[in-house]
Amino acid sequence: MSRHDADSERTFAPLPPPHGRAFAHTWWGRAWLKALEDAALDSAQLKAGRRLTRAGAVGAVSVRPGRITAVVQDRDRSAHRADVLLAELDGEQWNRLLDMTVERAGHVAALLDRDMPPHLVEDAAAAGVELLPGMGDLEAQCDCGAWDHCGHTAALCYQVARLLDQDPLALLLMRGRGERALLTDLQARSAPPAAEASADEGVDATEAYAAGDILPPLPALPDLPAEPGTPPSFVTDTPPPAGIDPDALRYLAARTAAEAHRLLAEALHAGTEQTGLAEELTTAQDAVRLALGGPLEEVADRLAEGSARDRESLAPATRAWELGGADALAVLEEEWIVSGETLARARATLEEAWEDEERPSLRSVGNRWTVVGAPVQLRLGRDGRWWPYREERGRWVPGGVASRDPATALASLEAAAEDGDG
Repeated sequence: MSRHDADSERTFAPLPPPHGRAFAHTWWGRAWLKALEDAALDSAQLKAGRRLTRAGAVGAVSVRPGRITAVVQDRDRSAHRADVLLAELDGEQWNRLLDMTVERAGHVAALLDRDMPPHLVEDAAAAGVELLPGMGDLEAQCDCGAWDHCGHTAALCYQVARLLDQDPLALLLMRGRGERALLTDLQARSAPPAAEASADEGVDATEAYAAGDILPPLPALPDLPAEPGTPPSFVTDTPPPAGIDPDALRYLAARTAAEAHRLLAEALHAGTEQTGLAEELTTAQDAVRLALGGPLEEVADRLAEGSARDRESLAPATRAWELGGADALAVLEEEWIVSGETLARARATLEEAWEDEERPSLRSVGNRWTVVGAPVQLRLGRDGRWWPYREERGRWVPGGVASRDPATALASLEAAAEDGDG
């Protein structure tokens, strides 16, 4: 990757083809990809864009305020300049975004460290500023003559999802603010207010105390501990009160310490992605969540019982939760009839996801499409995303994260299997 003026343009070198891989792996890359596919570009153009990206047809990508550009080589070797335009934030929107950011120490620390905090999109939206593109926000221009999005501009968008894996700050440059200007504004807004009175005049102590707005700067952020804290020992000579299980209490204390460590890492932005609870959980869901990472032997049966499962079926449930929380758990548990418009849309998506010679033979039952002759399966979630599954010892288990594109979901499952063989 080479840099021009970081406040006006950045150029990213071409990436190798993502053979058998998902287009994005980080929170930011997947968020861009979801925003792109939710914007409902023509499905045939999305398919063409994925094919071109997988073929390594996208050249160096130039990122400027309001515009991303690349040369995309077609299958016949013809080259096309593809541009995608994204509206820049205006001055008022930037002020709202920066004011919100300086109120959150973790956001400031991450951005000053040239990183992007995972919650910034949600917090920005709450302040009335949309960072990720929405419906109709991506305007396409291509010299191939297409009047709207084409395979070349779609390929560019898929490549940008991969680039955001590398450097999510590129999104802010697209929205109009380069790294240098952003950091300067943050530092200026984070600085303590200067005293208005001159040194000769001094400041009356009573007035300063009454004003209450002359405060010392905040202390430096603490270093993140390497590991969660160790809960106190519950081993005593005193028998526990009736109804208290010391093993369960010890496990719960350890999980609480781990969650506190995760929240601190998120606040300091030590690379933890957003995994917080968005809504109240049922008892069964919470038991699955608590079982993440492998419970202690002493409480495994209790957690399995709380989740309404046996210990064997608890393992795939925790895997599903790890991949996608309550939504992924619902896909594991629920088999529902796909009909009407939803079925027609699913069939069209499957038809367009592969070239004719590459399309696997699928057998469907409800919302589950199994590859004929292979122990792999695609499950359709109620939100329209496809979840990859594989068969292990006669049981279907989650194999990876969901995608709007069934071919991408299946490819990530096959790539994971290859990695395991390696």
